[in-house]
Amino acid sequence: MDSESLAAAGLLETLSRASEMLAELHHPFVRSESFSYLLPPAGARVGADLTLPDGRVVRFEVSISASGGAFHVEGSITAEDERLLELPRKSVPGIHDGLAVLDDYLGEVTAPAGRLIDQLLDEIV
Repeated sequence: MDSESLAAAGLLETLSRASEMLAELHHPFVRSESFSYLLPPAGARVGADLTLPDGRVVRFEVSISASGGAFHVEGSITAEDERLLELPRKSVPGIHDGLAVLDDYLGEVTAPAGRLIDQLLDEIV
């Protein structure tokens, strides 16, 4: 495989892993729905929406896109309009660096999931 094919395979592998990890976010008292979609012209976003019993939606997501000769990575957790975690947009020149940042952001977005959901559920009771 040439270097471009290896980079494309690495991107697909990382996005698949991110999608799996975010799809595994579950809690016994919330409904979970994962999503993934393309961001034109050259990007993708993966995540999960967890719906609390009171109807609020908590979104966990990461994204990577390419423009202007760089790869741009973002990650966040939101509850309706409230930002619970917003990671700074990182721009890097190479795909391998972009995938490393995406992996890091995925860990930062998924790590507090259980605790955040428990806190939001406690607010309802």
